[in-house]
Amino acid sequence: MTEFVIPEDLRHVTCFKAPCDGRVVAILVRAGFDEFDRFPPFVDSDAERAHIQKAYNIDPLSERNNKAHITHDDWPLQLIILQRNPGATTAAHYHVPDVKLPDLPTRHQIILCQRGAARIGIFTTEGDSLGDAILGPNDLILMLEGHEVEFLQKGTRLIEIKQGPFPVTDEADKVDLQARVGAR
Repeated sequence: MTEFVIPEDLRHVTCFKAPCDGRVVAILVRAGFDEFDRFPPFVDSDAERAHIQKAYNIDPLSERNNKAHITHDDWPLQLIILQRNPGATTAAHYHVPDVKLPDLPTRHQIILCQRGAARIGIFTTEGDSLGDAILGPNDLILMLEGHEVEFLQKGTRLIEIKQGPFPVTDEADKVDLQARVGAR
């Protein structure tokens, strides 16, 4: 596993490390987390910026201020914090394993709404819409196949936990269902 370093001067994130070798044993993220710029997602190439614009309907550079990848990309669980305003969306998609997972054709994901509200559209991997779930504070949803997210209130914050490892790019992380989704 790649060495993972979290800066020591953070106010809302604390690492618990083993004294013998310094390995990370736990990560505590406090509710007041606002240090998005210290955990920026990758938005390094023109292709990645174009993908972010299309997939999330937001200014790609704003990702550095409203999306935090807390865990290292090669870990088996990914922890991401999202904070966006109304109108921000993610296109319908599902996540495929980058590595073989036992009897799982997709990577599973949990979204917990910490504050605000979000609409989660639920889809099969074939693109069939199964309806929507509206999340409010402290609601969570476990998603096994396709989904889309729409932020409904100003300052909505979602905590996303999904199976890793995270692929090389955001675009490689998912299969877009947009072209196969019918009218709802």
